[in-house]
Amino acid sequence: MEINWYPGHMAKAKRLLSEQLNRVDVVVELCDARLPFSSRNPDLAKLTEKKEKVLILGKADLADPNLTAQWLRIFRAEGIPCAALDMNKQAKQALNLIDRAAKETVERAAQRGIRKTVRAMVVGVPNVGKSTFINRLHGGSIAKVGDMPGVTRSNQWVKISPYLEMMDSPGLLWPRLDDQVAAKRLSYIAAIRDEVLDTAHLAIQLLEDLKIMAPKAMQERFKIKDMSLSGADLLDAVCRGRGFLMKGGVMDWERACKIVLDEFRGGKLGRITLEAPRQEEEIHE
Repeated sequence: MEINWYPGHMAKAKRLLSEQLNRVDVVVELCDARLPFSSRNPDLAKLTEKKEKVLILGKADLADPNLTAQWLRIFRAEGIPCAALDMNKQAKQALNLIDRAAKETVERAAQRGIRKTVRAMVVGVPNVGKSTFINRLHGGSIAKVGDMPGVTRSNQWVKISPYLEMMDSPGLLWPRLDDQVAAKRLSYIAAIRDEVLDTAHLAIQLLEDLKIMAPKAMQERFKIKDMSLSGADLLDAVCRGRGFLMKGGVMDWERACKIVLDEFRGGKLGRITLEAPRQEEEIHE
């Protein structure tokens, strides 16, 4: 299964983002803590290279805390201010990082007698929780939220405090997903719409990865008796284990695929990170 998806609204999102950058003091990049490598768009680094930046590993409550700590050490060693946050409980901790990133700008304005209103742009690939993050900081539902990519289609400015405004930007994938490993993993977290994918193949690929990264959780959740199975046999095992059988004993693959993807995305298998730092260095050398 080759994944290559860059619909028209992605090109529009990139244009809108570029147009707004000169109005921004700080760029807040969100990635998914379960995929700290694959869920960072390299195009965003190029577009925002002249701006003060903060990196937030969102959905940290769904990720392996030990691997998250390793990724944070790596990013900090690269000079990137960063934090890993559960967006439902810890979003406001990001405000300290934003304050530090904007400190010089605020101080320069103060020297001219101006109380500076900091403008921060929130960027990231689709479905990493940008709108949820802004809503938590705002204290109410003001930015559109959806459990699928493409919900935010235009830039939205939101007032967080008297001296902080944030812009929710549409999710941005890179034009050509040459890295098929990254593309596959982005599909796991619904950064790419299921409607344009072969979900049976995707669910099987996820099960194969879970066999390596979280075999016990996978076996218990899907009631798989034989973990030596692979490919389509794995999906059949999920059908048998969860009782997804149709008339005549036919395996209900459609239901099994939905459950495998939905339960991973919702953290039902526990806290799982699919990317370890050393592993990524080897894969992407």
